[in-house]
Amino acid sequence: MSLERALPTPHGQTRGTDNAPIKPSAHAAFPRQCPDMSLDPVKTNPQHYRVVFQNDRVRVLEYTDRPGDRTTPHAHPDSVMITLSSYRRRLQAGGRRRDVEFTEGAAHWLPAQHHAGENIGDTPTHAVFVELKGAPSSPGGSYLGPD
Repeated sequence: MSLERALPTPHGQTRGTDNAPIKPSAHAAFPRQCPDMSLDPVKTNPQHYRVVFQNDRVRVLEYTDRPGDRTTPHAHPDSVMITLSSYRRRLQAGGRRRDVEFTEGAAHWLPAQHHAGENIGDTPTHAVFVELKGAPSSPGGSYLGPD
C-alpha cells in the first residue's frame, strides 16, 4: 500500500501470538517512563526509518523492513502508527519481549516508549509513525507496542 493511498480503518486490531486481541491492560507489565530521544530511530536505524514530513507539532516517519530484519534499541515519543502492510514483530526492552501482529490499514496509538524490534513474520513491514512533539501525555513507561 502506498503512503498516498493509505486509508487506515478506525478499528484495526493489535493481536498477540495467540491471535487474541491485545487490550490496553496488556501493557500493565511494562511501566511507563519517558523515552530517551537520543535514541532517535532515524539516527539509530536509518536503513529502516526516514522522515517524510516535519513541522513544529509533528514528525512523520516511514518505516520499512523485510522478514528477519532487526532494529537496534530506539525510542518513540507519543505517536500514531498507521500500518500499510500486515506483519508480525517481536518487540524487546529491558529483558522483556512481546510478539505482536498488525493488519494492513489500521491506526494505533503508540505511547512513548523505547524498544528494539524484529520482523518475525514472512512479509515485509511498512508503517507510518506520526510522532507528537512536546511532553508525553503521561510520564513514565517502557511500553512495548501500541495501546
